[in-house]
Amino acid sequence: MGVIDDIVNVVQSSIRVADTARIFTKNSLKFIGNSSSETRSMAQLLRKSFEELGATYIKLGQLIASATGLFPKEYVEEMQLCLDRVSPIHFETVKKILEEEFKDGYDKVFLFIDEKPLASASIAQVHAATLVTGEDVVIKVQRPGIEVKLNADLNLLYVSAYVFEKIASNSARASLTGIVKDFHSSIMEEVDFLKEAKNIEEFDDFLSTIGQSQVMVPKVYHQASTKKVLTMQRLHGVALTDLQSIKRLVKDPEKTLILALNTWFQSLMFCGFFHADVHAGNLMVLEDGRLAFIDFGIVGRIEQNIWNALLDLVDGFGHNDYAKIAIALVEMNATDKEIDIKNFAKQLESVFTEFNKLGESIEKSADIGEAQINELMIELVQASEENGLKIPREFGLLFKQMLYFDRYIRLLAPELNIADANKVQMRAALPK
Repeated sequence: MGVIDDIVNVVQSSIRVADTARIFTKNSLKFIGNSSSETRSMAQLLRKSFEELGATYIKLGQLIASATGLFPKEYVEEMQLCLDRVSPIHFETVKKILEEEFKDGYDKVFLFIDEKPLASASIAQVHAATLVTGEDVVIKVQRPGIEVKLNADLNLLYVSAYVFEKIASNSARASLTGIVKDFHSSIMEEVDFLKEAKNIEEFDDFLSTIGQSQVMVPKVYHQASTKKVLTMQRLHGVALTDLQSIKRLVKDPEKTLILALNTWFQSLMFCGFFHADVHAGNLMVLEDGRLAFIDFGIVGRIEQNIWNALLDLVDGFGHNDYAKIAIALVEMNATDKEIDIKNFAKQLESVFTEFNKLGESIEKSADIGEAQINELMIELVQASEENGLKIPREFGLLFKQMLYFDRYIRLLAPELNIADANKVQMRAALPK
């Protein structure tokens, strides 16, 4: 990077900081003028500010929504509405990015690109395309200037977190600077499409290692990929919540679900990471009946003690053994504090009873979404905190995937109890 590029980045960062201040000031004035100046109102205005500011703050809002226990409940609930859907960038801008990434001409790589995007999010936009070699693909194109904007935003967030910790160290619920550092690392991985390509191919190698031919990931086309453009095989299928369509594609939906569960569990041992965003859009049943995992921008890694505790928690949940769930959470936290297991178990029973009611709704409708799943996480963390426990953030990420799978079980195999089923190899996947 040359001097001119450095100057441009500094100018762009300065403009971004000024724009951030303008938006927060504007929405703060709205809050001041609001007669019902309550926590919920402030959370709503903050969420709207995040959506207006774009990528970094949308992702931050989603982090707050999933980081139950680290932030006030009103903010966690409000940030569940922080949608990662933005206006699409014009195709002329997409072409300009492709011209910059493929110096010899992107027309030598792509025969056709559909101008209408398949999807548009805060970091990237996806288009259907055809390679000059004839393969149908999707191309994920990074929004212009997004990396500079992210760095400017994250530097500002770090400074703000540092100042807050110095001013209100006694009231801080967690190390905010630590959270920002982790957030920085995570989101910068998400904008490095070469890293995502590596994740996809590592998962593909893992599938080969376990000899699994009924599960696949999209092929990455390296000749058509860069750090800012990711080109992958286009897959055609249906979401794992589309029961009627799945029945058309496979004879036994339960068998397909068990395949998804076992593959995901085994990845913890053989792959070194797990897919950390298994919502219905990222798990597909293909037209030939195979299962596909897509979108590896977010992956997770865990320590063995957290995985052990999760297995005990699932076993306890499957047998309505709330004392076992309580003990699992205590062992995960490794606290020296004396915990009243009986009282903790009673609180957990109340939490999971509500979740079972939610499960009955899931069996009737596939429309149960993020809000309901996150609500259980909020209640679980609150019950833990009231008993002197702090739930590790890694557990939250892992447990959320388990909640997704619980949703799929209720839809596709309501009679399946993974705590008892020999078909589901949870313990066999235990990391060594």
